[in-house]
Amino acid sequence: MPFRNDGPARGRPRDDARERAILAAALDLLGERGYDGVSFEEVARRAGASKATLYRRWRTRREMIIAALRVGPAQRVEPAEIDTGSLRGDLLALCRRLITTMRSTDGRTALLLLEAGLDDPELCAEIERSVGPTGARLPPVVVDRAVRRGELPAGADPFAFEEVAGATLLLRRLNGLATDEAYLASLVDSIILPALTASANHDELPAGIFSGRPEPDATSRSEEENDAPADD
Repeated sequence: MPFRNDGPARGRPRDDARERAILAAALDLLGERGYDGVSFEEVARRAGASKATLYRRWRTRREMIIAALRVGPAQRVEPAEIDTGSLRGDLLALCRRLITTMRSTDGRTALLLLEAGLDDPELCAEIERSVGPTGARLPPVVVDRAVRRGELPAGADPFAFEEVAGATLLLRRLNGLATDEAYLASLVDSIILPALTASANHDELPAGIFSGRPEPDATSRSEEENDAPADD
């Protein structure tokens, strides 16, 4: 008679409470030190776990932070759809939303992640999914409505907004420069609106920084942790 093993599967079961503690520690560290300040060693120390425990779950710091964002604030208010009746109004509203994101309760974390997203767009994409629309992207529906109203030519591309608005407002915020209504009007009227109109004349434009799909630089550094797995 063949041998049968109907006992439990081998290996340690996943400890959900421990994982929550690890991800909470990662979020706390992210808010205190920024993306580059998060390390497997420090997260493990704060969570009372070993680095080996972390490495069994996530291969890189990036994977761990994305997991932390996904289980971050359990409740959030979904921002209303941007629809002011004009393209200019929509662009101004999106810029205001981005500024609000940076100043919100979780604004420090969002600001740090948006900064990191200049090199890692997937982090920006995860903010959009877990925190909600940040204002850094130009929704396709806004472009479509503008084309139907005759404010943009057919074929207009969101590149200009997604490359310029988020990066500019982020840089000004980091340097303590004004982003008041007068500045936003100048940014939209003199740079973003003309660039969006001109984008229809280009056959193909690259993806903007905050589009969530920019082409990576082949010479950029890979996202690898320098820490080596530790024994339990």
